[in-house]
Amino acid sequence: MTTSPPRPRRDTGDLPPLLPPVRRLLKHPRLMHHHRLAALVLLVNAAPAVLSRPLATSTLGHAALANLALAVLVRQQYVVNLLFRLATAAPTSWPLRARWTLGKVYHFGGLHVGGALAGTAWFLALTLTTPNGALRAVGWTLTALLVLIVATALPAFRARHHDHFEKIHRFGGWTALALFWTHTLLSSPGPAQVGVLALVTFSVALPWLRLRKVDVRLERPSSHVVLARFDHGETPFAGSSTAISRSPLKEWHSFANVPAPGESGFRLTISRAGDWTGSFIDDLPEQVWVKGITTAGVANIEVLFKKVVYVATGSGIGPCLPHLLAAKVPSRLVWATRDPRATYGDALVDAILAVQPHALIRDTARHGKPDMVRLAHDAWRDFGAEAVICISNKKLTWQVVHGLERRGIPAYGAIWDS
Repeated sequence: MTTSPPRPRRDTGDLPPLLPPVRRLLKHPRLMHHHRLAALVLLVNAAPAVLSRPLATSTLGHAALANLALAVLVRQQYVVNLLFRLATAAPTSWPLRARWTLGKVYHFGGLHVGGALAGTAWFLALTLTTPNGALRAVGWTLTALLVLIVATALPAFRARHHDHFEKIHRFGGWTALALFWTHTLLSSPGPAQVGVLALVTFSVALPWLRLRKVDVRLERPSSHVVLARFDHGETPFAGSSTAISRSPLKEWHSFANVPAPGESGFRLTISRAGDWTGSFIDDLPEQVWVKGITTAGVANIEVLFKKVVYVATGSGIGPCLPHLLAAKVPSRLVWATRDPRATYGDALVDAILAVQPHALIRDTARHGKPDMVRLAHDAWRDFGAEAVICISNKKLTWQVVHGLERRGIPAYGAIWDS
């Protein structure tokens, strides 16, 4: 049996009324679960700093290492898949509110942010208490590098200079790890410290141990999109993603895997959304690099619900498609895009309609851009769904997710935290 959210109060046209003020406040983007987890990590770290002053040098070092290990390990692909598996193991007989919260598992990046911030602060405190000498020099170098990594990971910089952010995060992270080893060995470490550092190092290296160059077959139905087909011995699970690159030490881009039931291999839908994707579509490379393992994405939370509505715009259909084809959960599709057959090809549209005969496919070239919050709500209501999953650009995703959640409807979408 499911539980209903508190009765909303204020009417807003055809849409459900808004939740009461306190409940509505918790649905604000600034209070999303990602930010709550980051705040929780910082509060846990603040407790000993406030209640147990002064702290021993060894305590400062252990706290720094523990938090930076959390920041690294929570992003590890095997850990991500485990978190999704644990969160989605709940049966649909559980109360809706419990499943609603479990569906926010993809906000785990808040632990990464909190760990990185707290670890940097602890290491700064450790360096301030370190006597002059080689250890202090390494400490200040590492502190400066950690501050640079944190500063360039802030949303404002990351959004404007994503390529620089990615390079600083990768090469700066590797350098920081080497400096951490140097600092630890100079500090006469215990076996626990060495063990944690070894685990972190292995976690960082593991995806690169599976680095390989693979063949790709490309079909370009229009100048806007390419359908990339892979068959190099892996058939990923529906709802996972694969990172690909044309130059492995530079840029990596993740795309949703689209395996076809009963067939080996998978497809990626790559749309023109910047210099890298534009060059990929124009050049049509015959091989690309892949690394690591396929990783669970946001739409995997569908299994927590009895019925879901998928809302997509443009190339957002890519991450939705594997779930529509697998049909593990009864679903209804709402897709708004410009001239779908001319852009994505008849084969893809026909494949969608074969499994979603009642899908609402809105041609924005003919009918204009719709009110996606209203379309999502109407589909949720008419289909009797429990949740809505939105795959779109950042602005519209947050508009749909928060527009529905503040009205008591479970809704999910990417949060652009990586």
